[in-house]
Amino acid sequence: MTILSENEEIIRIIETLFESGKTKDFTSLRDIHLNDSKFSSFSDLPPYDLKDFQTTIELEELRFVSISDYDYQIKNPKISVFGDTAVVALELKQKGMLVDNKAFTGEHISIDGRATFVLIKHPTWKIAHIHLSKI
Repeated sequence: MTILSENEEIIRIIETLFESGKTKDFTSLRDIHLNDSKFSSFSDLPPYDLKDFQTTIELEELRFVSISDYDYQIKNPKISVFGDTAVVALELKQKGMLVDNKAFTGEHISIDGRATFVLIKHPTWKIAHIHLSKI
């Protein structure tokens, strides 16, 4: 059994989010996000308003379903742990084929962005806030 460092545990939670886009297996999304009224997220895609837990989960699933051949790369993560709170800032490259199933068309996308995640230990690490922005 491998014991992960705290930083490895935290980055694995974030990787789980983006891996669900590759695998289209969304069962873990609810487990890695804090299911609480204190959860919030901002996205680099519309709608741009502050979102709650349920809306975030639904939009993440919708986003990943509409992108085939999805892939991502996390670059230069900076993880800062303050007791039971962690802040992760990173560069994020996402790519894939945006599919329009009604028109049977697709468009290659490549998004260079930045992301900030706030996680809390509750009792395991959970994402409490997400902010994604395009560069």
